[in-house]
Amino acid sequence: MTLMSGRLLLVVSLALALAACQSRGATESSVSNGGAAVAVTSATVKSPQQRAARYYIEFRSRYALSYGHTYVIFGRLDKSGKVVDREVAGLHPASNSAVPYVLGHYIPVPAETGESDGDLDDRYRSASWRVTLSEAEYNKVVAYIRKLQAKSRFWQATIYNCNAFVGEIARSMGYETPGIWLRPQQYVTKLREMNGGPNAIGYTGPAG
Repeated sequence: MTLMSGRLLLVVSLALALAACQSRGATESSVSNGGAAVAVTSATVKSPQQRAARYYIEFRSRYALSYGHTYVIFGRLDKSGKVVDREVAGLHPASNSAVPYVLGHYIPVPAETGESDGDLDDRYRSASWRVTLSEAEYNKVVAYIRKLQAKSRFWQATIYNCNAFVGEIARSMGYETPGIWLRPQQYVTKLREMNGGPNAIGYTGPAG
């Protein structure tokens, strides 16, 4: 009787253990590590595409009917360096009308901090400087951009303009920045030249 009870208890224990493994199997796997089983969750296992991806931020200026615009583009690159996704951040008056733009040379006017017309069109690019980043560096930069976007509510041409906005991002990364009263093309070109190094690769087009 005791032997039968022991066998029954063993069968029940094995069944419970098997059920637990099956319920966990959808999110965990085991990797051998010197004979010891190490649990690896699916969240920590990256696909080959994720492992190969790099990140970047590009300081950029574009031509416009006025003296231009300065902004950043940031996102992910594949292993060949091709852009996988991208997002724009830049400070500009919150209107397509020229009236807030003109007023903004005298008083602060409401601003937006996202993409504006022509930002992603390479035909309008007047200067650029792209810097590649690790995932940790990229996450830190993006977190700073989000905070800066949340607090930047006004644009004023001589006090807080698009150059000033981009300059804050650059300084958060440890870069030196030129004065904010340069034309956007000059600003981005000077930013690239001031910070030198192997990553100081970019583009400068003809004067707008």
